[in-house]
Amino acid sequence: MNGTKPKLHHLNWNLLHTFLVIVEERSITRAADRLLVRQPTVSAALQRLEETLGGQLIQRDSRRFVLTKRGELLYKECVDIYRSVARIGDRLSEDHDDLTGLVRLLVVTHVVLPPLDRTLTQLNRKHPGVSVRIDVANSQDIVRAISQKLSPFGFCLLAKPLAGLDCRPLLREEFGILCGRGHPLFGLSDVPLAELRDEPFVALACGQDGALEPMVSVREGAGLGSRVVGSSPNLEEVTRMIAAGLGIGILPLASVAEALESRSLWNLARPEDLLGADLYFVSNPAMQLNAAEEAFLRLFEQQRVATEEEPATEPAEVLLSDPLVP
Repeated sequence: MNGTKPKLHHLNWNLLHTFLVIVEERSITRAADRLLVRQPTVSAALQRLEETLGGQLIQRDSRRFVLTKRGELLYKECVDIYRSVARIGDRLSEDHDDLTGLVRLLVVTHVVLPPLDRTLTQLNRKHPGVSVRIDVANSQDIVRAISQKLSPFGFCLLAKPLAGLDCRPLLREEFGILCGRGHPLFGLSDVPLAELRDEPFVALACGQDGALEPMVSVREGAGLGSRVVGSSPNLEEVTRMIAAGLGIGILPLASVAEALESRSLWNLARPEDLLGADLYFVSNPAMQLNAAEEAFLRLFEQQRVATEEEPATEPAEVLLSDPLVP
């Protein structure tokens, strides 16, 4: 039998599955019980498989059950085949359909929002024919587009919910007033905002001229940031300049957690300063949604509610370099 060329065109899954069960049970009798067939049927299937492959697969007698090398190789392949077949069944049984269409999203920059990520994963799995377009814009432009029915959904910063729009709060991002290790105020924890009025300031470029919250309330209350000595549209570069000692600056605390822990940056903001920004999911109830957009909305609402019900863990992040809509 060893010199016989394998007759692979006669190979079928039933024989391979029977062999897989025999090896897992390590017994012809137990394999027959598991397969709900008679023992001679299992023995005949094994013999036919050995004849098809041209070699013995199992050395067995009353006291031992040992796979030959050929049998070990076949068993590994059968395991892989079984897993592949199982995956095919899982994928074909998934709840997806032939829905098509485009989902358009407007998002402020640097949003880290797990519920949105999970929604996109589910949308692709359930409705693989749906495509998604995500554009980055500032909060004012997002609100304008949704108000004018130019886009169905947006993730933006709001001081409070807006009349006429469906505004669902997602998270609040806390900000700090930061300085570098070499700054004279480094290590102090009770510095009034008024004392920071004349400090050199490093700003996010899009946050100058009173555009970035919480800079708006800080500047209005204490005149902070009147002398800008450095700026960049990139949050990491603003962090670099603050750490290098060019001046103080306002940044989301989640984005500089490691720097604060290593004490290369220090947060001068006091608890009563309450610096922060609120991220909202905004849609227009007067806008007619297509089927794909309705599917996205259902899935996102499920994820949003599920996130609210989860035990408190690490907060989601939104690294904001974006204007807030008053």
